[in-house]
Amino acid sequence: MREAKWERRTLETEISARLNLDGSGETAVETGIGFFDHMLAAWGRFALFDLELKARGDLAVDAHHTVEDCGIVLGRLLADALADKKGIQRVAHALLPMDEALARVAVDFSGRGFLAWTVPPLAGAAGAFPCEMAEEFFRALAVNAGATLHIGLEAGQNRHHILESLFKGAGLAMGEAAALNPRVRGVFSTKGVL
Repeated sequence: MREAKWERRTLETEISARLNLDGSGETAVETGIGFFDHMLAAWGRFALFDLELKARGDLAVDAHHTVEDCGIVLGRLLADALADKKGIQRVAHALLPMDEALARVAVDFSGRGFLAWTVPPLAGAAGAFPCEMAEEFFRALAVNAGATLHIGLEAGQNRHHILESLFKGAGLAMGEAAALNPRVRGVFSTKGVL
């Protein structure tokens, strides 16, 4: 089983998490931010990753540290669970509709952490989740996973639908890119290493 565990403790957050890349999409998430829990559960479900995550953060300040640090932890879990990346598909993409919203996501577990974010600024919050934190979360995730991640919005008006399409699309693409492909021998690279 390709699994990883991670704990992160700072003066702002305490996070413990476990990720199984070969799961069935079972999730148990508690961050203290209801909408964010919903998004992380959707991400895990669409990736078919099993995810357990508990976070306690300085929510009396705001959601920023909790959300960003969860991205750091999930990125490190992905990097650890993928290990040498032998046999994985490595690259995948998804178009994910959610009613009027349509997200476009492409990922490459290249070892080079980078986020290209072409989503118009979303005003306000979804529940207690500030919409601008989605970009911060995915940047922390991409950089710490060593993934090149492109996320864009093709259409959308409702902020809940937009965010859900982004998280589900990222899950779908990352799950496919992390999947083992029996036709891939060694590392899927013209260089032979990642």
